[in-house]
Amino acid sequence: MTSVTYDDAGGLGPLVARLARAGQRLRQADRARPWALDTTVVVLVFLLFCVPDLLRSTGVATGDDGPHRLRLALTDLPLPAVLAVQVGLVLPLLWRRRRPLMTFGVITAVVLLQWSLGAGLRADFALFIALYSLVLHGRLRQLPWACAATVAAMTVVALRVSHAVSVWDALFFLLSTATAALALGLTVRIRRAQLAGLRERAARLEIERDQRGRLAVATERARVAREMHDIVGHNLSVIISLADAGRYATDLAPERGKEALQLIGDTGRQALSELRRVLGVLRESAGTSGTGPALSPQPGLADIDALCAGVRAAGLEVVYRTSGDVETLDGGVQLTVYRIVQEALTNTLKHAGPDTRVHLAIVVEDTLLTIRVQDTGPALLPGPPGEEGHGLVGLRERAALYGGKVSAGPAPGGGWSVRATLDLTPQGGTE
Repeated sequence: MTSVTYDDAGGLGPLVARLARAGQRLRQADRARPWALDTTVVVLVFLLFCVPDLLRSTGVATGDDGPHRLRLALTDLPLPAVLAVQVGLVLPLLWRRRRPLMTFGVITAVVLLQWSLGAGLRADFALFIALYSLVLHGRLRQLPWACAATVAAMTVVALRVSHAVSVWDALFFLLSTATAALALGLTVRIRRAQLAGLRERAARLEIERDQRGRLAVATERARVAREMHDIVGHNLSVIISLADAGRYATDLAPERGKEALQLIGDTGRQALSELRRVLGVLRESAGTSGTGPALSPQPGLADIDALCAGVRAAGLEVVYRTSGDVETLDGGVQLTVYRIVQEALTNTLKHAGPDTRVHLAIVVEDTLLTIRVQDTGPALLPGPPGEEGHGLVGLRERAALYGGKVSAGPAPGGGWSVRATLDLTPQGGTE
């Protein structure tokens, strides 16, 4: 006694794969030459259903002419008439996919004409093929008329053979065959519609995935652009201010010039470190490096003191104070506050004159965080409408992440003032 193992059953895999490839090649050939399949169907119908009737019309016994009573009930047509009726039944099948309604109508008319003469041919099977093709390729609103015409043709056939077969038996057989053709056509049509829907859904999901990828890339580029602007803009402004101060101090106080050069080096190294951190995140997310560089944490409120120290070294006086529970702010809020303060101080370095005092306040009240940066330098001249600097646009984008707003303009007592508010209400808390 032999046992069937899974390896034996697995031998069906190559056969299924070959059948799938053969079906795919057949569909490709059908799309390239649609007439070839239709012609093949016509040839098969002619060989299977027309040749026996032609042989019987020429006097050749086929041995399967049916019961004697049925033969007596039918009329034998001459050979030319048989050929003409067969052409009318079989030839329209060439257009069964491109003109299914026309094909069904012509074949139904030929069947009714043939049976009205009392003649029966095997080629009448073409009516069921035409019905199947109409269900599969035609419009669904045409089916009621097609079913009514089929029932009428089947009734005529049943009445013509009533001398040999019971009318109800003939109707049951004929209508069952027609129902099978109808059900098969609907099944294949629904299956094709489902496959087309799945392909369309897959294509749509692929497009949506590509769009989400592009949006993610654009969002990441915007984020990196903001980070680069804040890092490079601030540190370059500090370096330029220190360089200008060092140039004048070199002749008068060489020690101050040396100190300025040291501060320039420290600021440059800090900027380089932050740039490496940002670019390292990009390389790591792109997968171009197996192990990314050691990343320092994002700056927060604890780093604002060092930020103010760098601005003081560049020649400005900074008064910094906080109010409220600022230590419990999460990392994202702290980074946003740090970047807003950094950008505001950078603008002050660029545009304020010497001996400028900057008042920086960060206040947390309930769910509202307020940042005020006001200097005593000259007020900035507004640019042309719609041409705001990248820094102010970046500030507003960062504040908008937390439902906040940024306003900037001349202060009432002179100088320039920047005010930003952030909403600290937890997102998605209650609905």
